Amino acid sequence: MTAAPVRHRCTWLTPDDCDLDEFRAVVEVETDAADHPYADRVERGVLFYGETLADDVATPEGRRAVQAELAHALMDGPGIVVFTRAFDSGVVDRASAVITSLIEEQKARGVQTGDHFAEPGSNDRLWSALEKLAVADPGTFVDYFANDVVNLVSVAWLGPNYQIVSDPNVVNPGGTAQTAHRDYHLGFMDLDLAAQFPAHVHRLSPVLTLQGAVAHVDMPVETGPTMYLPHSQRYEPGYMAIGLPEFQEYFEEHYVQLPLEKGDAVFFNPALLHGAGTNRTTDVKRMANLLQVSSAFGRALGTVDTERVTEAVYPTLRARRAAGTSEKDLHNVVAAAAEGYAFPTNLDRDTPVGRLTPESQAELVWRALENDWDQETFVAALAAQTERRRSSLAR
Repeated sequence: MTAAPVRHRCTWLTPDDCDLDEFRAVVEVETDAADHPYADRVERGVLFYGETLADDVATPEGRRAVQAELAHALMDGPGIVVFTRAFDSGVVDRASAVITSLIEEQKARGVQTGDHFAEPGSNDRLWSALEKLAVADPGTFVDYFANDVVNLVSVAWLGPNYQIVSDPNVVNPGGTAQTAHRDYHLGFMDLDLAAQFPAHVHRLSPVLTLQGAVAHVDMPVETGPTMYLPHSQRYEPGYMAIGLPEFQEYFEEHYVQLPLEKGDAVFFNPALLHGAGTNRTTDVKRMANLLQVSSAFGRALGTVDTERVTEAVYPTLRARRAAGTSEKDLHNVVAAAAEGYAFPTNLDRDTPVGRLTPESQAELVWRALENDWDQETFVAALAAQTERRRSSLAR
């Protein structure tokens, strides 16, 4: 008997796979409170938790039940949850004072910080703030990250052994809105690069990270709290769609923007379409501590000193290229020898220029080959890149 041929669905997504009517069918649904019994309320499609949360998670069974609900909400529900009064306002104020001081210090040093999705200068960023806060004020760090809500939702979405990155964002009066976007990983890539990842990676990317934001000041709507489009994380070609004008226009016409109070915390699926709003006030610096929580599984089994490897093989690569070895073969070697991903890095120093991500080690190797750098020039550039990627406070 001859087996029937297997029919495969599209393995790679392109902008041609995006259909606005299909997208509308996904997002134009109600968030059913009956599906989320632990939530206090549903407001404009967004789930709010807080008033009874401490009692609900008081037992292991209760905690697991709440986490199951949160996972469902982030995956199949609205994709966003708000925890009211999640952080003690006094602890938030102490952290804000340290963050503000560190931002002022970097300004005094002439440090320019950019933003992935907003105009330069419209806000102030403090990259690598988790490390900086720990060194500057260990007591405040301990009190801040002792917060149980962060653990509750992080484990619900990612499981244990997660890692947190903290990058506070201060949107100054008059600071303009970000463009609507999805977040890390695929959301931090140019459209052409994201399209090279197969469809199953587009489905995988959102479950590798959890996005969060802690309000460090009261945020009425006029201050421009983040704009969200509930349920948009469920649209599979969304990493392609967000680059299309009609989807940007739809977002602008249908986004949800909710006021927050100091100490409130928002967590959302990184595939949810969102963007920080315009601060229309003249006197409020809207500060939010942006938390990115990463899965323990996004790491290799063994450690490889790719700087040492690329330094060793570069003379051979250069000689083979001069001898006519195909670029395909050379690219394959570079992929095996060098770090092909730009992250993690130190965005204080390793800043993107004209693109969403800094240059990766593999891109540097290829740039050196294309320009026929000698070994000394390549090694110096490689060392400089490694230094830029080191922690801001590395000894």
